[in-house]
Amino acid sequence: MRKNTKLYNEKSSKELEKEATGIREEIAKMKLSFKSNPPKDTNILTKKRKQLAVLLTVLSGKKQV
Repeated sequence: MRKNTKLYNEKSSKELEKEATGIREEIAKMKLSFKSNPPKDTNILTKKRKQLAVLLTVLSGKKQV
């Protein structure tokens, strides 16, 4: 996750907001597709949620400064 944090720190807040909405959409699509077609790696959804949490943490830190 440290690698992701460094990448997110380099981006602007607008880019981070766009990426956050994209990840949220991916999570919603995954939830729907898991019901009908379960994947081999069921940990994908958890990884995406953690990625979103890291992104939102960096974004909130940028907004405070």
